[in-house]
Amino acid sequence: MPAPVIVIGGGPAGLTAAYKLVVAGEPPVVVEEDSVVGGISRTVVRDGWRFDIGGHRFFTKVKPVEEFWHEILPPEDFLLRPRMSRIFYGGKYYDYPIKLGNALSNLGVVEAFRCGLSFLWVRIRPPKDLTTLEGYIVSNYGWRLFDHFFKTYNEKVWGVPASELSADWGAQRIKGMSLWNAVWEPVRSSLAGKRQDKSKLVTSLIEEFEYPKYGPGMMWERCAEKITDLGGSVRMETKATTVHVENGAAVAVTVSCGDTEERLTASHVISSMPFTALARIVDPPVPEKVLRAADDLHYRDFLTVALVVPEDRGFPDNWIYIHSPDVLVGRIQNFGSWSPYLVKDGRTCLGMEYFVFEGDDLWSCSDEDLVALGTKELAAIGLVEASDVEAGYVVRMPKAYPVYDDVYRQNVEVIRKWFEQYAPNVHPVGRNGMHKYNNQDHSMYTAMLTVENIHGAHHDIWSVNVEEEYHEVDADQGGPGTGRTGRDAPIMPRRTSEVGNVAG
Repeated sequence: MPAPVIVIGGGPAGLTAAYKLVVAGEPPVVVEEDSVVGGISRTVVRDGWRFDIGGHRFFTKVKPVEEFWHEILPPEDFLLRPRMSRIFYGGKYYDYPIKLGNALSNLGVVEAFRCGLSFLWVRIRPPKDLTTLEGYIVSNYGWRLFDHFFKTYNEKVWGVPASELSADWGAQRIKGMSLWNAVWEPVRSSLAGKRQDKSKLVTSLIEEFEYPKYGPGMMWERCAEKITDLGGSVRMETKATTVHVENGAAVAVTVSCGDTEERLTASHVISSMPFTALARIVDPPVPEKVLRAADDLHYRDFLTVALVVPEDRGFPDNWIYIHSPDVLVGRIQNFGSWSPYLVKDGRTCLGMEYFVFEGDDLWSCSDEDLVALGTKELAAIGLVEASDVEAGYVVRMPKAYPVYDDVYRQNVEVIRKWFEQYAPNVHPVGRNGMHKYNNQDHSMYTAMLTVENIHGAHHDIWSVNVEEEYHEVDADQGGPGTGRTGRDAPIMPRRTSEVGNVAG
């Protein structure tokens, strides 16, 4: 009997690959270090409350992925949900993406006039450096709107000044929008005698999406069940500790579960574990150059403080962006707006999202202190009174976002080329497995194509999420630079050892 494919990681990419293999009559062995499947797409359950870490909209332009979702879950397990997200700033809600009338109305006549003058000024004196996020956005909106709606949030997310982030990030996030377009488009349509197409004023982002009623983890819990039902193996709390390479191929994976170690023979290895970690567990060890490249790949980490409040203290949005520099929270989800099955009758749960570096002050805080901080900040921005918070929970998610610094491409390429040359049957897939800022559907698609490659195809999985066809916006709506890094993610400056304390 031939050796099985060993799949490292039980997130969307790993389980998608495993399911495709078992359906093809090749039962794999999946090893997952955690006690739950789903990776960052898991549903976290605490005292009957369910949390979606980061928020996962089930929408894709990749047909095989959509078909996969509906093969795993029946129609009755999906809800059709409206997409709604806004900016909360200065005690008011602003449409996102930014809409001129709404923004200027909320700002008031005087500030709206100042914003208009600021925009006209950059027509005359544009920023000197248009290669940065700051320069790109200011040139499209002016300094005052940049300060109101763009600067603080992006700096919270990445822990780096906007003047050091790349313009590619702005081009992707804003989708080609500018204040000039917002003013001119309605006038042009009126002069042409056309009815204004509001959907094209800002972006072609989707307006609704499907969602598993018990959260994204429901998809992966059921997928794991199907894999085992069809003869595959899903081993939980089992860590891959060594990938054994002999004569130009991986031949086995040593795994540990508790105090027990086991060597599993392998025909192929599909890995969604962090690319950095994969390079370190090869035996015999990879060259020093490859290890240095692995050590030089970095991540942005993430934690959620979930606070239980009365249902009427929630909001209709899936999430709102918090642009106030006076609080550390970057975004707040209302889990009840994702699905009523995530919350309990008469209550909802607000997920306060903080973007951190693992080991910094916030990450290292006790759960009690983080719940107190979340409660304090929720009250400070005026959404909920502190006395309305009935309970709180903390979920930490390491390595949530691969960092795109100015040498990450070279580092990824060094590791990738080594595996392609010396262990071509080791296949990295998914977000962390490839160090690519993939959406869930893109991670799944890399796994699907990898299984086809194992069966003789020749797909370039590294092009997934780089080509326009993989994105939820039309190709003609993307701004300059769209597609250069795939999903929205900036090229960041090098992180030094001093960078990392977002708590200030």
